[in-house]
Amino acid sequence: MPTLPVRVLPRNDPRQYDDLADQWWEPRGGFAMLHWIAAARARRVPEATRPGSLLLDLACGAGLLAPHVAGKGHRHVGVDLSREALPQARAHGVVPVRGDVLRLPFADEVADVVVAGEVLEHVPDLAAAVAEACRVLRPGGTLVVDTIAATWFGRFTSITVGERVPAGPPKRLHDPALYVDRAQLLALAASHGVLLTLAGLRPSAVDYLRWLAGRRADVRMLTTRSTAGLFQGWGCKSCPAD
Repeated sequence: MPTLPVRVLPRNDPRQYDDLADQWWEPRGGFAMLHWIAAARARRVPEATRPGSLLLDLACGAGLLAPHVAGKGHRHVGVDLSREALPQARAHGVVPVRGDVLRLPFADEVADVVVAGEVLEHVPDLAAAVAEACRVLRPGGTLVVDTIAATWFGRFTSITVGERVPAGPPKRLHDPALYVDRAQLLALAASHGVLLTLAGLRPSAVDYLRWLAGRRADVRMLTTRSTAGLFQGWGCKSCPAD
């Protein structure tokens, strides 16, 4: 039986996620590093402080964040464009909503926590994505993001090297032209009342070698001072500055 050719799509084409839908929960599949980043993202998600607390997970994919926030007391609602990923998110305890992060189908100030993981580097309108994330966040709520910086190092680590090593992103998933200017991100969030703190992320080299050897199931993502590659941002809406 002849092997069907794999279609080659333009960089950053969202249809790639549907083509790779069987990889979401494969521990050593194409989205392995997204699991590690989700665990790091969850560390920035606070515990619920009120009954009915809502966590909105933007571009939730197949719900990789869910196991890491399950005990924090939030109702976990995920938004994504992928028809193939959302049923998997539901199976992992996420309430799925098909929607676009540039036009969220939610009222103003409904969420106690908004997370935007590995999505800002994919959107054509960063300002709109940040505005929507902040719009649906309650005063006093927490915004958590992680993304890739618009630097030579961000391009090098995610594409030049990243697309060629185990657990790196699948080829053509990113368009470096959309990578995020950190100063612009800070200014956009601040204009909506969220003062972000930034920190870099990198995989533990020791863990990664052990993972390659089959001696670890996952890899810890370590916080770094440099935000020139993969980085996190977190902050509170309309909260007094420290």
